[in-house]
Amino acid sequence: MEKVLLTGATGFIGSELAPKLIEKGYEVHALERYVTGRYSFEKNRNFINHYASLADFPAIKNIVHEVQPDYVLHLAAISPVSFSYDHYIEVTEVNYLGTINLAEACYREVPHFKQFIMAGTSEQYGMTLKDKKERLTEDSKLHPNSPYAVAKVAADLYLKYMHEAYRFPMTILRPFNTYGRKANSHFFIERTITQMLKGDKVYLGDKSAIRDWLYVDDHVNAYLKALGNRKAIGEVIQVCTGKGYTTEETAKLIAKFTGFKGDIIWNATPMRPLDARVLIGDNSKARKLLGWEPKYNLEEGLKKTIGYWKLQNQRK
Repeated sequence: MEKVLLTGATGFIGSELAPKLIEKGYEVHALERYVTGRYSFEKNRNFINHYASLADFPAIKNIVHEVQPDYVLHLAAISPVSFSYDHYIEVTEVNYLGTINLAEACYREVPHFKQFIMAGTSEQYGMTLKDKKERLTEDSKLHPNSPYAVAKVAADLYLKYMHEAYRFPMTILRPFNTYGRKANSHFFIERTITQMLKGDKVYLGDKSAIRDWLYVDDHVNAYLKALGNRKAIGEVIQVCTGKGYTTEETAKLIAKFTGFKGDIIWNATPMRPLDARVLIGDNSKARKLLGWEPKYNLEEGLKKTIGYWKLQNQRK
């Protein structure tokens, strides 16, 4: 049985991906940062838990040596962009140095290692195209505009260096803005849904930003398509729908599907020091190399997400 070491197993994508890996017959080892009171997978005997900070190289090296994973799916990161502005050292240590620690441990401790898949982000492009509604490609210039994005670009470059120097079998997936969360209403779509379901006023930020919204199931499926795929080795691959919506258009769709008749108060949340106006991706490479394509358009994904949060409200 092949072994997968999954970081970020308690996070948004990791918690959805882990059961899929088990269904496919992998032995799944979940690498978690120990948090008092959180025992995410302790009762699930299908998972094998390991606890360490990604910033602790000796601990990471020991775990990798013990597990001897065939594959690593590296999803762990401190991901809220707004958090990174004031916690830049912590974000850099985890998102950049943590990636180095994990990749180097795999290279040095696992002779038969097959693939290291890292979660990149569309945030790496930053403000490259400003207001142009052009589709970004994997070759578009990276212009990171937050400590979070800078750390992700640095990790990206380090993995490319390892591949070129040692033929380290890395793959970088670069997903665009993903929604469909079940435990976190901090992000735009979930925040808009939960506010519209609870009250007659919704407080949001910039109405004109354009985003390529990716539903969670499509995001998870991209990792499954990349895992063990030799065509993906050494590649950076975008995961996106190829279609952009303004945040105002998105909010109007959510209002339509929730039946919201109240007021939307725009520019009610602080702007970031720098922010990308337009992030729309080209998924041609994912289609060609992975045989992946999105199954959900925005309307379908929003209906599923709204359905989940409605059910949560009914249970309270």
